[in-house]
Amino acid sequence: MLAADVVITMGCGDECPYHPGRRYEDWPVADPEGADLVTVREITDDIQVRVTHLLGDLLNGR
Repeated sequence: MLAADVVITMGCGDECPYHPGRRYEDWPVADPEGADLVTVREITDDIQVRVTHLLGDLLNGR
């Protein structure tokens, strides 16, 4: 199995499956299940911002 450069979990804590990686981050993201459309959009916008920052970090060698 290949290791990932970054493994992101989204608030599952110890319940997350293990995936080999070099860097691990847990993003406390709200669960969209049962949420209204406005809330789901806020959640997806939050994830987009986090991914954009992560890509910037990776491109800058952090």
